[in-house]
Amino acid sequence: MKDNSRPIGVFDSGIGGISVLKEIVSLMPEENYIYYGDSANAPYGTRQITDIQHLSRNCVEFLLEHGAKAIVIACNTATSAAAAMLRADYPDIPVIGIEPALKPAVLWKEHDRIAVMATPMTLKQDKFLSLMHTYEDRSVIYRVPCPKLVGFVENGDLDSPELHDYLQEILSPYLEKGIDAIVLGCTHYPFVEKMIRTVVGPDIKIFVGSHGTAVELRRRLIAAGLKSESAEQGTVEIYNSCTTDGNAHVALCRKLLAL
Repeated sequence: MKDNSRPIGVFDSGIGGISVLKEIVSLMPEENYIYYGDSANAPYGTRQITDIQHLSRNCVEFLLEHGAKAIVIACNTATSAAAAMLRADYPDIPVIGIEPALKPAVLWKEHDRIAVMATPMTLKQDKFLSLMHTYEDRSVIYRVPCPKLVGFVENGDLDSPELHDYLQEILSPYLEKGIDAIVLGCTHYPFVEKMIRTVVGPDIKIFVGSHGTAVELRRRLIAAGLKSESAEQGTVEIYNSCTTDGNAHVALCRKLLAL
C-alpha cells in the first residue's frame, strides 16, 4: 500500500533516537512520524547480540502495526547488531540505519587522532571494526566504550556533577593522547554534547551521524515512491515501552525534540 501520508517509523533503545528524529524532522517537516523508545530494555549496548536482534524486531513490529511506511534504526548498537537481519525480514520497506560519523572525522584533518565514544557492543561489532579498518591508515582511532552514559540520558541527567565526573574519567586518558576529534557513536550522546564540551574544551571537534541518516532516508523514500507530497507540517507520535514511567519518558522525548 503506497499511501505517502503513512508515518515514518523511528526506534531506539530509549530516548536517544530523538536526536536522529530531530534531524529528520528538520529535513522533512512535511512527513508524519511515529517514534518508539524501548526504555524498558535500555541500554542495548551491554546486551548480547541475540537479545538486541529480538528487541529490534519487536520494535519494528510495533511500528508496522501503526502503519509505518519506512523504518529508521535510530540506534548505533541496533544498527550494528540487527540491520542486516531486519532488511532480510522486511524486504518490501526501506530500513535505514545509522553509523558513527567516522568518515567525516577522518577527512576533516590529515593524520588526526580520533576518539569514538560508543556503547561496548557497537565498538566490538564487525560493522564498526570494518569501518575503523578502512580509515586506520589515515588517522589514529581510539575506541572509547561508555557503558554508563546511556543511563544518564535515560534518566534525564544532562548536566549533573556526576555526569561531568564520569565523562572526565573516561575521556581524560584520550585527552592526554592529544585527540583532535570525538565521534559520538551513540544517538543518546548528542544530548550531553554540552557537558562533553566542558570536559574536552573548545578546540576538539565533535562529530555526529544523524544528518547522513536523514539524507539517506529521504533518498530511499524518493526511490521507493513513498515521499510525502504534503505542503503542511506533519505530526509526531511518541511511544515508550516502559510500563512504570513511560509517560515521563515520552514527556522527556518531547522536551528534547523541542530543544
